[in-house]
Amino acid sequence: MLSRKITIKNPSGLHLRPAGVLSQTAMKFKSDIIIEYGEKRIVAKSVLNVMAAGIKAGTEVNLIVDGEDEEEAMNTLVEAIESGLGEK
Repeated sequence: MLSRKITIKNPSGLHLRPAGVLSQTAMKFKSDIIIEYGEKRIVAKSVLNVMAAGIKAGTEVNLIVDGEDEEEAMNTLVEAIESGLGEK
């Protein structure tokens, strides 16, 4: 299991488009992928769960990846989040 704190950089937070990009990226991997936000544990492969969490710009979350491809999944997701999830 890998865990890493990361800050959401999207100016509008995780609304539909970036939440969709995050979930689609997570679905490429077999590992379980969880986003911890405050007291919430969000399944990253569910775009509805990610959107419903209401994660705002500048928020620090804990990304948890557990499974056979966890290292590749973590690296890919961190890169996607740091690059803005398709937004500038």
